[in-house]
Amino acid sequence: MSLGEQWRAARPAVAGVHLDSAACSRQTLAVIEATAQHARHEAEVGGYVAAEAAAPVLKAGRTAVGALTGYEPADVVFTTGAGHALDLLLGDWRGERTLACLPGEFGPNLLTMARHGFEVRPLPVDSSGRLDAAAATKVLAAEPPGLVHLTPLGSHRGIVQPVAELAAACRADGIPLLVDAAQAFAHVDCRDMGADAVYTASRKWAAGPRGVGLLATRPGLLSEELLARIAHAEANVAAHVGLSLALGEHVATGPEPIRTRLAEVGAMARTALDGVAGWRVVEPVDEPSAITTLTPPDGVDAQVVRSRLIAEYRIVTTYAGVERAPREMTAPALRVSPHVDVTPDDFELLARALTELS
Repeated sequence: MSLGEQWRAARPAVAGVHLDSAACSRQTLAVIEATAQHARHEAEVGGYVAAEAAAPVLKAGRTAVGALTGYEPADVVFTTGAGHALDLLLGDWRGERTLACLPGEFGPNLLTMARHGFEVRPLPVDSSGRLDAAAATKVLAAEPPGLVHLTPLGSHRGIVQPVAELAAACRADGIPLLVDAAQAFAHVDCRDMGADAVYTASRKWAAGPRGVGLLATRPGLLSEELLARIAHAEANVAAHVGLSLALGEHVATGPEPIRTRLAEVGAMARTALDGVAGWRVVEPVDEPSAITTLTPPDGVDAQVVRSRLIAEYRIVTTYAGVERAPREMTAPALRVSPHVDVTPDDFELLARALTELS
């Protein structure tokens, strides 16, 4: 059985065509059952007793995060999502409130930075939006910011950023590097990136439950006050259990075969969809990610098309408005992000639908 067939067999039958893993992947039957089982256990013995019983499962989840990122399990905490993690990091920062990031930074992240009073400076990029590491090294050395923030794989564009090169420049100048791996985690290689903090959501490529995420930090980055607050915060332990199982499934299946297949999926999508009815692919065909961004032909509303794809064809994609990356995007787009179980027939159906709707 192929990797894609195993992926599909482990999940409920999909109601249509799911090409939206960058928004929310599909959980396995085992993850759904584990989450529900913990909720039942809370009803049977009480929430705190059930949480104590779940401690080994959660430890295994943190260990899986360590295997995927290079951090120690003790340095991993659960959050309610990627946005929550960034809010914790910036709110706890005691240094200079200047921050350098890509022009294509995620719009909600920019809002969080502004809310915490950070002056945001752009890092240099090439025409595709990819970091120019050599130029960035010079910029950071000339005028070091308090923090550097990098999203290795954006929400609006499937371009993989050179994290290691930026991390080396940050280390040379003593600048902490924060990494938003919401799209990169369980998708591209996130091991040993050299960052001071890496955070992610559960619901995307790792296929965990919604409403939970992860934050891994080097020792000493977070204050003792914040760590104590996190430890005593209200938590959805059932979702933590589900995420821990999803991470175990990912590690057991093999992160490298999944990464390889997702890169293949991206190439398949770009080859099948570029030029269909005037829609144009943004990423290079061989970009090693499964995110494909389609810009519509003149006069076609991507948001309307996305809605009609669901209503009339049962195909789920994402509408990417300019608010996703307000400093880089100039027009809305349609995002296609299948997982390892996608088939050529799925792309053929999408291509036919785009032709009919455009």
